Formats: sequence, structure tokens, C-alpha cells
Amino acid sequence: MQKNVAGGYSPMRIVSLLPSLTELVCALGRRVDLVGVTHECDYPAGVERLPHLTRSRIAATASSAAIDAAVVEQGGSLYDLDGDVLAQLRPDLILTQEQCDVCAVNEATVRRVAAGLATAPWVESVNPTCLADLDAMFRRIGVLLGAVEAAESLVARFDATAAVIARRRQGRPLRRVLVLEWFDPPFSSGHWNPEIVALAGGVEVLGEAGQRSRRLSWGEVADADPELIVLSPCGFTIERTEQELTELQARPEWTRLEAVRSGGVTLVDGSAYFSRPGPRLESSLKIAAAAIDPEACGDLAPVAGWRRLPAL
Repeated sequence: MQKNVAGGYSPMRIVSLLPSLTELVCALGRRVDLVGVTHECDYPAGVERLPHLTRSRIAATASSAAIDAAVVEQGGSLYDLDGDVLAQLRPDLILTQEQCDVCAVNEATVRRVAAGLATAPWVESVNPTCLADLDAMFRRIGVLLGAVEAAESLVARFDATAAVIARRRQGRPLRRVLVLEWFDPPFSSGHWNPEIVALAGGVEVLGEAGQRSRRLSWGEVADADPELIVLSPCGFTIERTEQELTELQARPEWTRLEAVRSGGVTLVDGSAYFSRPGPRLESSLKIAAAAIDPEACGDLAPVAGWRRLPAL
């Protein structure tokens, strides 16, 4: 697919139906081949100007509780695919996912629409559930795009960051951490995030590595009583999350948590980090390390995209 007869790279028309895959295509040096993306693709700058192939069935201003209710009512599927625009773009390769209908267009829908296209595009679907899966995903997309070395560099960069954090934190105590991917109702983290917490020097108190995030009760959160909390609602920017902090902070269970009382809550751009399984998971690792051990790792994290909340 990606090589011409001379052994060089042959351009292709790529459609990405997941923001993390859009980031990956660009990080692998194939930004010029992207012809269509989702309405949520916003990084790196400029990709948002490409034709959009998806739209959400839920208003952008809907509250966390309203979004959760819509997910339950609609059976998890929140996005529509514009088949007419897809046909007009004449893609050679469509990148999609089979992991979560709440996060992106349903894979079966993508394959059904793609089967009717004149270009007979290759559909590559990903389903990473852990860090090892993510390494494999980077490498697989690297093969498809003729960017194997670039993919290996991304994997090596993450491993190098993990090694730096391990050296800096050698002999320092582990911290009890809770990553919340939603908080009305609360959802634990899952998939790769408990591994990220472990590499950053923490122990995830409710989330399980390799498993889906799950709905929690506030009683479970209170019983776990973590030292540190990372608030990273899936798909929400910091500004969007801040709109709902007042309701969260009014909960009696929240105000009694050790992390809340001691200033151990970190607010993160959940649209950019942690729940977006792309190249910026390395930055997510740095943010986690800075939140867990600011003395040893505070200088590693990016300046923007996260902040600590003051103690109550």
C-alpha cells in the first residue's frame, strides 16, 4: 500500500476517524496525506480545517449527567458518519477503532459505508487496551504509512521518559492515586491509565489495567480515599471541566476526601491527555509524575493542559 516500485513512499489519501490516530499520522510525518478527520480532531494545529466526517448527536454544552443519560438511552453510539463526504474524499486508507462507541463512530458503520466506496479503501481498526497494545498500534500504523522508523522513535521516546521518571523516583514512596474519567456519575480509569499511574510512581486505587473504565458510586470513591486525584473527564477540556466543578465540590463525599482537603487534586485536559491514546500519552505520563511527585518530577510536565486545585 505504501511503497512504489522504486522503494520510496507513495502518497495515499488517508481518512482518520479518531483524534488520537490523526495525531499519530501527523507524528509519523504523513500529515500531508490526511484528507479527512472527525469534528473532534484538533491537534496538531491545522487539522481542524480538514473536511469533517463525523458529527455528535449530543449538544456540546450538555452536562456530564446529561451526556451519561444520552449514552445509556442511545446504547452507547453518539456519532454519525457522513458517507457522502467520505465518498467525495476518495480515501485509500480509513483509520478507525473498535474500542468505544462513546468515543468515536461505530466500527461496523465505518466498514459498511467503506464497502460501498468506489476506491475500495483499506479499513484499519485499532483496539488498544494497554501500553503494549499502544506500542503495537504505533508500529502497525507505521508499517501502513511507510514510517516504521518514526513509529519506533515514538515508542522509544515514551520508554525513555518512563526511565527518567524511574531514576528520579528511586527509593521514594508510592502514592495512592485515583484517575477519574468522568464524575457525574464517577467513572474510574481503565485500559492503559493504571499503567501510566504505576510508571509515574503511584498505585491506582480503583481502576484496573487492561480493563474498561467503570461506573463507580461515590461511596466507593469515599472508601478508597486516595491521596491524589487526577480529574481528566474524557473529551473535556480544562475549561469545560471547570464549568462543572461547583457541583462536584458541593458533594459531601468529595469534601471529605484526603486528596481534596490536602490539595492533592490535579485537573487535566481530558480531551488531550490520558483518554486519547496517541503520541501525547508521553505527556500524560509526565503530568502524572508531576502530580504524584512535584519535587522530583514537576519540571517534566508541559506548562499548559493541567493544573492543581487548591486545598479546601
